[in-house]
Amino acid sequence: MPQQVRGVVARSKGAPVEVTTVVVPDPGPGEALVGIKACGVCHTDLHYREGAITPDFPFLLGHEAAGVVEAVGPEVTGLEPGDFVVLAWRAPCGRCRSCRRGRPWYCFDSKNATQKMTLEDGTELTPAIGIGAFAEACVVAADQAVKVDPAARPEAAGLVGCGIMAGFGAAVNTGQVRRGDTVAVFGCGGVGDAAIAGAAIAGARRIIAVDLDPRKLEWAKGFGATDVIDASVDNPVTVIRELTDGFGADVTIEAVGRPEVFKQAFLARDHAGTMVQVGVPDPEMRIDVRMLDFFGRGGQLKPSWYGDCLPSRDFPMLIDLYLRGKLDLDRFVSETITLDQVEEAFAKMQRGEVLRSVVVL
Repeated sequence: MPQQVRGVVARSKGAPVEVTTVVVPDPGPGEALVGIKACGVCHTDLHYREGAITPDFPFLLGHEAAGVVEAVGPEVTGLEPGDFVVLAWRAPCGRCRSCRRGRPWYCFDSKNATQKMTLEDGTELTPAIGIGAFAEACVVAADQAVKVDPAARPEAAGLVGCGIMAGFGAAVNTGQVRRGDTVAVFGCGGVGDAAIAGAAIAGARRIIAVDLDPRKLEWAKGFGATDVIDASVDNPVTVIRELTDGFGADVTIEAVGRPEVFKQAFLARDHAGTMVQVGVPDPEMRIDVRMLDFFGRGGQLKPSWYGDCLPSRDFPMLIDLYLRGKLDLDRFVSETITLDQVEEAFAKMQRGEVLRSVVVL
């Protein structure tokens, strides 16, 4: 039977979000109803509120979440009520060309729930990235609910569902950082710091953090940065070359999503080095790179989609690293808040005051 819950909705472009009643249906075939325990406030939610993703208002925001399965629909196997799960915004379909070629992290037909969450008047809500977890419960495709060790704190575990996976995967999966590599990470927010942590776990010998905010650079040191560059003071390309004997970094990771930062990361890599783009750009942004620079430097330029992850494989692995004390997810949680404080959390995020505000339900 459908239930009414409190949820955070963005009704129109740029307008403050509001907490209102959301009607959550029973799960349909291949779907699961998940009671949300915690959900991180991610930049992507703000992009939705600003209309920078799609114009399909109203949105039910929230996607970086952990919770407990309350019910499953027909045809669901491997998942049952009581399971502790982290939600994935991409669940490989198993049928598309990429999945059939053994590259499910490039799946372009990700599974999502068909049952629609609505407002009380029947208005259909567009769930942010196919989830909509700023609510007391939500319906998702069962494959989006990935079982993990219930010993993990929900506030920390939920972050694996987006920002942590994107950054960690950008370093480990996409960038393929190896023992002894030098790595430069541009942007030390949640995604960038997760990339730093991933590079450290992978065995990078030098990890250079770049940001405009001295406070964020201090945070980066806690995740494994060996050197920091304040880009408001120094040219990061010049300093990175100085720190790497004139060569540049083996792997550079752009975690901001801006053309000027892209160019810095492109120029700061070693000859035949790898540059990874994981920062989410505005749809109107463009890059301008000389073709001779592109041709002459060799190497690889690699966009990283969700850290090129396979959620069923990578989420439990990250939680295991957390529980073993190898990956400090708790350090990413700047504060815990209620649903009523999401709009305030957006403002703090824009001011650079937090790594992650996490809604706890």
